[in-house]
Amino acid sequence: MNRSKRQGNLFSSSTSPIGITNSHAEINLSKDLLTNWQKRIYKYQENLFQLIPSNHEQGSLFPQAENTSYKTLEPLSLTPLPLSFWRWPDAPHYGPAIYMVMDRLENCDSHILLYIGETLFADRRWKGEHDCKAYVASYSEALNDAGIKSQLSIRFWSDVPVNTKLRRKLEQQLIKHWLPPFNKETRARWNTPFTTELS
Repeated sequence: MNRSKRQGNLFSSSTSPIGITNSHAEINLSKDLLTNWQKRIYKYQENLFQLIPSNHEQGSLFPQAENTSYKTLEPLSLTPLPLSFWRWPDAPHYGPAIYMVMDRLENCDSHILLYIGETLFADRRWKGEHDCKAYVASYSEALNDAGIKSQLSIRFWSDVPVNTKLRRKLEQQLIKHWLPPFNKETRARWNTPFTTELS
């Protein structure tokens, strides 16, 4: 994959045992900086987690995933899985999906949505190299170094279009709605400290 087309790396020099590129030792992120960053995201997303889909939207006699609205997503109603789920002998999800990486914040007793992605193959997408895996690894390491607890999970929403163009449109609507900080479209808004832009 051409590096210039990727979302960008986290820190930048040494390689960890699991193949994540970082040089966390060179960057010290304070506990205050990290908790304030989390709180800014929580403050924006807090109401979105509490919204109930409107009953005024017209229903369909034959509902299909192609008609799925980003407004119907309730991330907390989806089963949380550990980020290592892809190592299980049997995959918990197959087929097209929207997936979300979330963290449960100890200081707010709530969640923040860190990343939204789409896939045609839910059982394969998280295997191998993935920019978000690197962001999450650096995020987790920074929190650990600062003494902040995290409870990371990934959740899959399967009620999505099989058609890739429609599924990507849904993904973009969700990103604009939730503004997750690890997506390339929104990182600048949050001054995400775990990612660097390539020039």
